[in-house]
Amino acid sequence: MRDEAEFSMLNYIRILTICITHSDIDHQPNFLALAQVPVVFLFSTKNSIVSLLLGPGHGYEKVDYIHRWSGRCLFLGTVVHGSLWIPNHLQYNVQIIGAQKDTRSLAALGVLCGIVLTSLRPVRKWSRDSFWVVHVLGFVAFFITICYHTIYATPWIFPPLAFYTADMLMRMLRVRIKDATLTAVDSNMTWVLQDCDTNWIAGQHVRLRVFFSGRVFESHPLTIMNAPAAYECHLSRIAEKSSRALNNYADKAISNNDQSSLSDQPALPPEAPVQVMLDGPYGGCSLDLGQYQTVLLIADGSGATFTICVLDDIIGCCARLGRPNNERTRRIEFVWCLRSYTGINWFTSLILPIANVVADSPELDLPISAYVTCLCNPEAVPPIPNSDVLMLAQRPDTLKILENAVVLAGGSDNEDVKYQGSTPEPSEASAKLQWVGLGGAGVAVCTSGPGTLTREASNAVAKSSLLRESELGGVGLHTEVFSVQ
Repeated sequence: MRDEAEFSMLNYIRILTICITHSDIDHQPNFLALAQVPVVFLFSTKNSIVSLLLGPGHGYEKVDYIHRWSGRCLFLGTVVHGSLWIPNHLQYNVQIIGAQKDTRSLAALGVLCGIVLTSLRPVRKWSRDSFWVVHVLGFVAFFITICYHTIYATPWIFPPLAFYTADMLMRMLRVRIKDATLTAVDSNMTWVLQDCDTNWIAGQHVRLRVFFSGRVFESHPLTIMNAPAAYECHLSRIAEKSSRALNNYADKAISNNDQSSLSDQPALPPEAPVQVMLDGPYGGCSLDLGQYQTVLLIADGSGATFTICVLDDIIGCCARLGRPNNERTRRIEFVWCLRSYTGINWFTSLILPIANVVADSPELDLPISAYVTCLCNPEAVPPIPNSDVLMLAQRPDTLKILENAVVLAGGSDNEDVKYQGSTPEPSEASAKLQWVGLGGAGVAVCTSGPGTLTREASNAVAKSSLLRESELGGVGLHTEVFSVQ
């Protein structure tokens, strides 16, 4: 569905660009630009009616690219509209700066330029707070200046205000303030633990706001993870100021608690109490993994929070609950690329129980492959059933991982295939257990990580679908980008 949506959006942008740039009428680009304002707001809200109609797996983060491109079309139409008016002013010797209408138009254009410049990816990546403040205040100023500039802008302002108001009301109904605990796993990882509710599905995330050190106004999307003892584990990785501050706060609070405690029997990892505000959940997996015979989960770094969550969900349906919805899954391959061996310890307590359940289930295969790109401490690797941890200079090719997951060269539909080997190659590190075979109920691919990984996965799935879709029974894809887009 994402491919069809992107193709439709590309055609829409193409037609709109032609209409804006190939026009001798001064007002035509203006009205086309105003028509983009409702679209910009419709796809920018967290609770967009489009996301609600599409269902899980099509949250605001999946349709946000329409918001960005509509904003660019709005800026293009505004610039072309102003450019067409300049020759008229020069021809009739009309001043540009000084006339009331033209001064207001320049003010609106200046505000819009500020919004566009601060929306560039480098600005959003390195100064997210500045981007957010300019975005909010800028659109308020743009609405005011554009309404003073032309009376025709007023009808185009009310739909965006309605979309934004509805989004705020729905977020107020969904927000929750709860007590939680912080656990600093190491200097690169902090867990936020709280009692688990049932109002979410595997693969969803929440907007988390932690009340500490005056950072009340900062909220960040963190993945919900299934974990033992009915807990949700929200991942906060050191990638920005707030995450580093959260890790430092948790480490300092835990140290103070340890110094003030008189007990000599710490049975659990040290924790620090904190209050959090939850907004959500949002997103989710767009694929019903239980309807696929083979599932390939590929994660890079902290993207494992998503793949572990959906892994626990499908294993729970197939092994623990006895396939209540006639799930067809027989094989799940879990691939994780990370920088150091110590990163595996972050989620050992989550992966190990899942691997043990699969080890006792004769109907499921779960080969686990971890590719480490930094030589650190191999002795720190925890023992996980049917797992391989290999040292590679760079992340393995996603297309090769997919090809090795679906078929072995020279294999046949009815042949039991096994991978054996000792050299650190991706083709030899995966599929140690009995292969299910071709001609099944399809292959599902879920990837989570940086944009480069998701693009590689999209290209790999497109190539496999083009060449062998009927042989494999269909190939489904779901991606989660763990970076600024």
